[in-house]
Amino acid sequence: MNTKNNKRRQASQEKIEKAFLELLQTKELSAITVSEIIKKTKLNRSTFYANYADLYALADAIREKLETDVAQLYKDDRDNKVNSNDYLRLFYHIQSNQLFYKTYFKLGYDGQYKIELYDTRQAETYFGNKHIAYHMEFFKAGLNAIVKKWLEGGCRETPEEMNEIIHSEYQGREIVR
Repeated sequence: MNTKNNKRRQASQEKIEKAFLELLQTKELSAITVSEIIKKTKLNRSTFYANYADLYALADAIREKLETDVAQLYKDDRDNKVNSNDYLRLFYHIQSNQLFYKTYFKLGYDGQYKIELYDTRQAETYFGNKHIAYHMEFFKAGLNAIVKKWLEGGCRETPEEMNEIIHSEYQGREIVR
């Protein structure tokens, strides 16, 4: 039986995802074929289609996996409805999963990511709770740009250095009254 948690199925999915990620480093999504993936993985075409409807479903599965991993990093923050401003764990995650993040950005998923919760106390302190949606978009765009730049450079700076860059960008903020 090929259930979701079946080890053989998981191993096949991992092979398919790995081959897909490797191909995406040199090709655009539209130029990749299922045939290339099955050739690279030595799996049957039916194995690919037993797991994914098409290449776009595979790309979405990879996106969902990464977003779930990132959400887990900040589960305690979400549960307590606070923002710890701890970007260090995010930078360690990025450093350990560079290929996933490069793929995430290459596929343009970064623009679709939604900030669902924010720290209302912090928003009140910094912005008087005004125009929060704009502030979140501004921060998200800035953070994405910094992460992309770091990935382009091969993550040469340490996660601690990247964390310091983020904090230095926001430490001089004046309180809006």
